[in-house]
Amino acid sequence: QVQLVESGGGSVQAGGSLTLSCEASRSTRIIDAMAWYRQAPGRQRELVARSGRDGSFYYSDSVRGRFFISRDNAKKTVRLQMNHLKVEDTAVYYCNARTIGVADDYWGQGTQVTVSS
Repeated sequence: QVQLVESGGGSVQAGGSLTLSCEASRSTRIIDAMAWYRQAPGRQRELVARSGRDGSFYYSDSVRGRFFISRDNAKKTVRLQMNHLKVEDTAVYYCNARTIGVADDYWGQGTQVTVSS
């Protein structure tokens, strides 16, 4: 079991910045990828950014160049720096961890990000 606790959500005006943080309850040695997803009202949950164990990164087209994911294995944390926020970035953001081997997925409780015009 891996518990994930998110923090850093809130409200911001368009063009502003926010940083989300997620701390894992166990060593990240058992974790393959850590990622951030988001879900807006009436829409499916979508992958925003992912940091792989092998040092690889993935960003969705909608956030590439504005959002940056960073991972600190020693601190068991993953962060999402969100810059130049847009109204359409409004959503509940979820931290995700996928373990190595059986690839179990674990989720945080979600944190609300609201961007106003």
